[in-house]
Amino acid sequence: MAYEVEWMRLTAEELRARAAEDALVIIPVASLEQHGPHMATGVDIILATGVAARTAAGIAAAGAPVVVTPCVWTGLAEHHMDFGGTVTLDFESFSGVLRGVVRSAARHGFKRVMLLNGHGGNAEAVMVAASEFTIEYGIKVAAGTYWHMVPEVIAPILEKQSGLMHACEAETSMMLALRPDSVRMDRLAEAHGPMSTRVAGQPPGLALRRSFRAISETGVIGDARPATAAKGRHCWRRSARPWPGCC
Repeated sequence: MAYEVEWMRLTAEELRARAAEDALVIIPVASLEQHGPHMATGVDIILATGVAARTAAGIAAAGAPVVVTPCVWTGLAEHHMDFGGTVTLDFESFSGVLRGVVRSAARHGFKRVMLLNGHGGNAEAVMVAASEFTIEYGIKVAAGTYWHMVPEVIAPILEKQSGLMHACEAETSMMLALRPDSVRMDRLAEAHGPMSTRVAGQPPGLALRRSFRAISETGVIGDARPATAAKGRHCWRRSARPWPGCC
């Protein structure tokens, strides 16, 4: 029998055994939100889940115990609400959901957790949550946004961008590789926008969340037009790797 990494496909007895083996629990965290005129709203869910699954497969192939929970599918997406098609939580609700999942894992004996984030709006929140949960539950909880952890492997693959943005060349390419039925190819010509969410002169250290409607007419940040499935496979495979120093 192949080594199963999905929590929901394991029995309670099998999960108790994983905890006893000190398995790493990977929790994909995402968002349900607009992704321009050319992509379905589940992009972050699909990509976070895909990166988590491939990473777990690599960890398991190396002989280390690991398990992946179902994706936490909604997060902090207020900046996308003006386009419709988006579900958002406030910070208290979002951190409460994460707390409940991590607390459950800790109560079952798991001691190492990774919050693997696939949505830019969650990036700061998951890091704060991980620090709090480490103290609250006395276990190791790490957090990271997958493209922030490996920017050096994504940038060389892309033609028009220096990294992953939103509904862009990178995300569209990965969706063409993983779920091509979620990409509307007849709308791809429209799928481009500004190359940053920052206004001219905004200091790099200044954070100010703006509605994407005020920044981009299409809801896209970046340029999806050069997207290909081949680029997407490279982005996905290179993004899915064990993280040095994690737990």
